[in-house]
Amino acid sequence: MEMREELKKRTGEVEAVVESYLPKEEGHQKTIFEAMNYSVRAGGKRLRPMLMEETYHLFGGTEKAVEPFMAAMEMIHTSSLIHDDLPCMDNDELRRGLPTTWKKFGYDMAVLAGDALMIYAFETASKAFSMTAYPDRAAKAIQVLAEKTGIYGMIGGQVVDVELTGKPIPQEKLDFIYRLKTGALLEASMMIGAILGGASEEEGKRVEEIASAVGLAFQIQDDILDVTSTSEELGKPVLSDEKNQKTTYVTLVGLDQARADVAEISARAVSLLKELPGENPFLENLITMLVERKK
Repeated sequence: MEMREELKKRTGEVEAVVESYLPKEEGHQKTIFEAMNYSVRAGGKRLRPMLMEETYHLFGGTEKAVEPFMAAMEMIHTSSLIHDDLPCMDNDELRRGLPTTWKKFGYDMAVLAGDALMIYAFETASKAFSMTAYPDRAAKAIQVLAEKTGIYGMIGGQVVDVELTGKPIPQEKLDFIYRLKTGALLEASMMIGAILGGASEEEGKRVEEIASAVGLAFQIQDDILDVTSTSEELGKPVLSDEKNQKTTYVTLVGLDQARADVAEISARAVSLLKELPGENPFLENLITMLVERKK
């Protein structure tokens, strides 16, 4: 089956898993459920849960216990996007071709929806304990999820990003932002897949290294697309980095160098992947495609 078809099929399967863990829209606090579900259902590539599941299979995982973690990861990712779009942050009104959560539900509800998804993610992930013969693996996976989401991960990257908005950013701080803000959740996704699949500590470190490279290449490609794509193709405003006077990888090294670096970093990720014991050609293709994407 052609990669695009295969990807479509797998995305559909991941969608169904994520959907099955969303809250029912009922009760007095119905509005928050609607805002949470609207934001998660707005689409997206579902890359993180997909990378998690594929890494899980790479290490021979067969239980359903990976599924609550897949849903949790998408909830955390979505919560960060809701907060990213707020007027006090990037002030974006469009995401994936739809009004952002704060435009649709109001500033107050968007803040609450982001908070709610972040907490609900951990409530969801904890369901894995009753679905596995290896509760110690689930405990380790929750620890990784919390660490990579919080002050030493995604939120830590966001802090530095916000503080430096509108100011010139030196290369080492930009690398730090990218490693934490984008890389951390990709690392968590693949590491959780590996942990739940029974990977050794050494293999877990290798997976973290692969995911870190994928995250960096992914973010640089994002910067490239912000300059070279159209808003129709991306489903969100282009040149928004320029508008917000943001230093990006492209403004630091130029477009040609950025493209060369993406190719080099993703090739490194694939060659590291080949050193792992299992084989998963789909995972290999997915990593390559992520980095060559047009939106």
